[in-house]
Amino acid sequence: MLTYQFDWSVVTSGKYFEWLVSGFMVTLKLSVVGIILAFIVGLLIAVMRMSHFRPVRWFALAYLEFFRNTPLLVQIFFWYFGSYKILPQAVNDWLNSTNFEFAAAVIALTIYTSAFIAEDIRSGVLSIPKEQMEAARSAGFSYLRSMQYIILPQAVRITVPPLVNQFLNLAKNSSLAMTIGVMELTYQARQVESYTFKGFEAFTAATIVYLVLSTSITALVHLYDKRVLNPSRAV
Repeated sequence: MLTYQFDWSVVTSGKYFEWLVSGFMVTLKLSVVGIILAFIVGLLIAVMRMSHFRPVRWFALAYLEFFRNTPLLVQIFFWYFGSYKILPQAVNDWLNSTNFEFAAAVIALTIYTSAFIAEDIRSGVLSIPKEQMEAARSAGFSYLRSMQYIILPQAVRITVPPLVNQFLNLAKNSSLAMTIGVMELTYQARQVESYTFKGFEAFTAATIVYLVLSTSITALVHLYDKRVLNPSRAV
């Protein structure tokens, strides 16, 4: 170790640089697709969690407790090895004809993250004064219409910072997709290390990329907080 020669050029040029760039693009794709789907599912679960119909509310509660309290890695393996037992055959055939590993990772990341997003949205809804729901109902809106037009738009605006934190968590958690062969950033860094024995350089580069991605998004959230949520604080 004392004679180790650090060679940064291994990961800044040539095919190994291209591998890392390719891995970053897959990570970004995983993160963007995952957070969009997780938001949609999380919003649905949040509404179900606040339903007055007990079976629906219990289903949402069971969903939250199960997926928030089981490791993401286990869920990735569950969908990778067990999806053919759960999903319809037509869906499995379609997944196998495209990119099954990527799809399994997206499913696991979506379901896992949606459980946390649902609670963030529910917290946002509960922060809205009850009088607004009562006013909407007295004006003739149904419960779902009141949620759709009055409550949820305000709740989502409030929960943007925690939702972005979930996006950051999902982006970092996407590294676990390497365990089922998804060629994201961590997978490609591991490949560079295998071919060059320059693991320090490869994983330093991957760490920097994750750090830049996270800090950039955090800066955008800080700007949103100043300009939208607390405009009086904007300089």
